[in-house]
Amino acid sequence: MSTATSPAAVAAEASAPVAITEQPAAGIEQAASQAQSSSSNSQTPNTSLYVGELDPAVTEAMLFEIFNMIGPVASIRVCRDAVTRRSLGYAYVNFLNAADGERALEQLNYSLIRNRPCRIMWSQRDPALRRTGQGNIFIKNLDEAIDNKALHDTFAAFGNILSCKVALGENGSLGYGFVHYETAEAADAAIKHVNGMLLNDKKVFVGHHVPKKERIAKIEEARSRFTNVYCKNVDSEVTQEQFEELFSKFGKVTSCVLSVDEDGKSRGFGFINYENHDEAQTAVDELNESEFHGQKLFVARAQKKTEREEELRRSYEAAKNEKLSKYQGVNLYLKNIPESFDDERLREEFAPFGTITSCKIMRAPSGVSRGFGFVCYSAPDEANKAVAEMNGKMLDNRPLYVALAQRKDVRRQQLEAQIMQRNQLRLQQQAAAQGMGYPGPGMYYPQPGAFPGQPGGMVPRPRYAPAGMMPQGMPIAPYGQAPAQFPAGMMPQGYRPPRPPRGAPGAAGPAPPAGARPPAGVNGAPRGAQPIGGAPMPPRVAGPSARGPGNRNQASPQPQPALTAAALANAGPEEQKQMLGEAIYPKIAAGQPELAGKLTGMILELPVSELLHLLEDQEALQGKVDEALQVLRDFESQDQANAGGEGATEPAP
Repeated sequence: MSTATSPAAVAAEASAPVAITEQPAAGIEQAASQAQSSSSNSQTPNTSLYVGELDPAVTEAMLFEIFNMIGPVASIRVCRDAVTRRSLGYAYVNFLNAADGERALEQLNYSLIRNRPCRIMWSQRDPALRRTGQGNIFIKNLDEAIDNKALHDTFAAFGNILSCKVALGENGSLGYGFVHYETAEAADAAIKHVNGMLLNDKKVFVGHHVPKKERIAKIEEARSRFTNVYCKNVDSEVTQEQFEELFSKFGKVTSCVLSVDEDGKSRGFGFINYENHDEAQTAVDELNESEFHGQKLFVARAQKKTEREEELRRSYEAAKNEKLSKYQGVNLYLKNIPESFDDERLREEFAPFGTITSCKIMRAPSGVSRGFGFVCYSAPDEANKAVAEMNGKMLDNRPLYVALAQRKDVRRQQLEAQIMQRNQLRLQQQAAAQGMGYPGPGMYYPQPGAFPGQPGGMVPRPRYAPAGMMPQGMPIAPYGQAPAQFPAGMMPQGYRPPRPPRGAPGAAGPAPPAGARPPAGVNGAPRGAQPIGGAPMPPRVAGPSARGPGNRNQASPQPQPALTAAALANAGPEEQKQMLGEAIYPKIAAGQPELAGKLTGMILELPVSELLHLLEDQEALQGKVDEALQVLRDFESQDQANAGGEGATEPAP
């Protein structure tokens, strides 16, 4: 008896199919030729291929390089998730003619793409044919060595295959697979000649695929006609004879087993099998929750372990969903709670708004408050009132955050949607600004190495620019000088240094030649001239105050208001970050003047409550600065290592 060789390594050329034994070779060839002749009549030209089992990193460009070698490609589309834009692991390749598609299916099917064998088949454009399942067969008891290629090569002899796949788990093949033929005749021929044959010394079953709904209906029907009964909570003193006698009065018992341990002592449960379903159902109805030797029995239909676990899981999920729906709209989530608060103090703050059913501050194992907690009311209107009144309220100089509690997965989905919306809005604003001729920060491209320690030589820019900073996050240099970050002659487009007060050094510029009339305009500019950036020049103020040392044309800088908890609570999230950045930047600049803007932007990513703590505690602020510096050094070393690995190139002259 001959057996099939193990599936070879995936290659571009098709290998020999798995050998089928206990079947005359002539019969198989004759059946295969009949199936192919019947399927060729209904074959229609198709130029679209489905490419599956792809690595998530595979892109359209990679697939174009591979499939364009076969023939001219019309289009390629990698299917991606609508939200995350991650690849779904399959793509569609459209050729200009069907011959190239056939050649690609023959030469590239199960070839390696990024060390993964791809699975190529014709794209079935008719959804009705896919849903009906006509020509779909199921194969089980497959050898672990049989993969998609070996299964395809084995069953391709009986007709044109639309889809072929071996079910895979974490540890490899699950021992079953599916083959979908174009016609039902080809599927019947495969079932007739392969069912019961040996594939790699294992007898396989081949039959028509039954949809899951029909399988579940048959299983439920079989369960409803049970004859095996399970009984537990049996007293340990009950013997096998007493146990069997208890159930024999309801009908003929074919088997009765009371489970015992190694010492012969009863384990308290057993199984009883009746001759027909009606007797088993009567025993369950009569004996369930009945008293026997002083204990209440549990009698029900015997279940498999997997079925029991599935039933317990469903009941747990139902109870969980019921609990969540019960507290929906009445449970509040609080954060930024002062450390001095306990449950009673928190209850006192929220008691005026309604009846509180539970109130708890979450704590670490050491007992220290983690800064957040939950308050649950008895009615949704009470919870909404508490949110409106308590959100943003100052408790021990801390703005309290109050909102309706949400499930973790719901919160994650909302955050992802907000991030996507924010990114789209930012892209729209950038496109609008570029369309209006506004020179945004993306217009400036410094040379690599212009700014040491910055990835790609880009200008360091924190998320929120403190006072005295340019929009790019750089301190304003004295008039007439370029900022220290800009190399000579590399000022960014749209940058204009501030004009100094009249009478300051360099205010008047170079002296005009003798006899030359000063140009008529504002501050020495021609009439109607516009400064860099397109902003109109301020009008010249007439009167004595416009001349002499007492000139006040340039407004003196307004003093920054003191940062108070009340002002911080009334400000929005963006304004809070800007106010905190203006307060933190001078402290960081005292120790790290060159990296102050960059470090400020990194530290401003922390929550507002922690930033308030850093303003009060200089040691904590210094610790965060040290952490940020370490992150920068790690990034620089990694960037240098990557640059060294790619190979250095000489700078352009």
